[in-house]
Amino acid sequence: MSESPTTQQKLTAASGDAGRRLDLFLAQRIPVLSRTRIQELIREGNVRVDGNKPRVSHRIAAGETIEVAVLPRPAMVAAPEDLPLELLLVDDDFVIVNKPAGMVVHAGAGHARGTLVNALLHRLGKLSGAGGALRPGIVHRLDKETSGTMVVARNDAAHEHLAEQFRSRNVRKIYLALVHGKMPRDSGTVTLPISRDPRRRTRMTARGRTGRHARTDWRVIARLDRCTLVEAVLQTGRTHQIRAHFAAIGHPVVGDTLYGAPRNLRAGTRNVPLLERNFLHAARIGFSHPSTGAWVEVRAPLPKDLRVYFEQIGDCLGRRDAERVRTVLTARQNIDAALAPYL
Repeated sequence: MSESPTTQQKLTAASGDAGRRLDLFLAQRIPVLSRTRIQELIREGNVRVDGNKPRVSHRIAAGETIEVAVLPRPAMVAAPEDLPLELLLVDDDFVIVNKPAGMVVHAGAGHARGTLVNALLHRLGKLSGAGGALRPGIVHRLDKETSGTMVVARNDAAHEHLAEQFRSRNVRKIYLALVHGKMPRDSGTVTLPISRDPRRRTRMTARGRTGRHARTDWRVIARLDRCTLVEAVLQTGRTHQIRAHFAAIGHPVVGDTLYGAPRNLRAGTRNVPLLERNFLHAARIGFSHPSTGAWVEVRAPLPKDLRVYFEQIGDCLGRRDAERVRTVLTARQNIDAALAPYL
C-alpha cells in the first residue's frame, strides 16, 4: 500500500485483536505507515470504526470494521515563525546563533514548527537554498538538548564554502560538558569509532569494533566532587559524538539518560535537583570567512540554566565545599569570567 495517491483500506478486527489500541492495530496491519502518521490520520478524521470517528486510544472489539483513507501528506516547507532567538554575529554571508536547549534545528518527524530555521526565516527573511526547503542555510547541527554556537549560511556561495570547511575539518568546535565521575587524567583523546546502536536506533554507540572514525580531545577545567567539568574539542563531527564518546569511557554527560547517565547527580550527601537537559554547550566556533578568508571565532556564554546548576551543586556540597566550588567558578557572580580562559 503506497501513500502517494489517496488510497482506501478496509479491515475487520478478528477475535485476537480485541482489546488492542487502534493505532497499534493499524501500525501492524498497514506497516507502510508509521505509528505517528496513523495517529495523524485518526485525529484528522480519516479513520472510521463502524462508521464513527474514533479516538487514537480506542480499544478494538472483535468484528469491528475499520476504514482508513490515506491521504498524501503535504510537502513540508519551512515557514517563518516569531520565536525568541539570540544572534551572536550577523554578516552578509552567515549568522552565528546561540541555539537554546530544547529547540530543534530544522523540521523533521514530529517537529514541523518551532525550529531554529523557522525562527531565522522570521528574523532574516532569506537563507541559503543549498540545504533544501526544510533545511535552508543549515551547514551543521546541534542536538535538540545542546545549546550554543551554530553558523548558518545566508547565500549559496557561503553555504558551499562553509560546508567544505566542515568536510575538511577546518572548523574549530569547542564544547563544555559536565560528566559523571572523576576523570582519571587532566587531559586525553577518545578515538573510538561511532556507529548506529543496533539495539536502540535513536542513539549512537562507540562501544562497537566498527564504525566511522571519530576523535574527541578533552581537558579538565574543574573537578566537582562526583563530576568533572571538561572542555571537549571535536576533531570530527559524528552524530552524538561527545555524548557517545564520554558514555563509552564510563563518564556520560550529566542529564543524558539516553546514554546511561543516572537521573540524579549526587553531590556530598545530597542529590542535585534534576537537570532537564544534557549539560552540553557549544561554547565556541571558529572558521574562515567565506568571502574574505579572515578567521572568525565567536563565543556563546554559558546559559543561565547551566550556571544555576553549578550553584545547586555548590549548595549540595555544603558550606565549606560550596565556597571552594564558587571560588573556582565564581558561580554566584560571574561564571563566564571564570570560564573565559577555557573558551
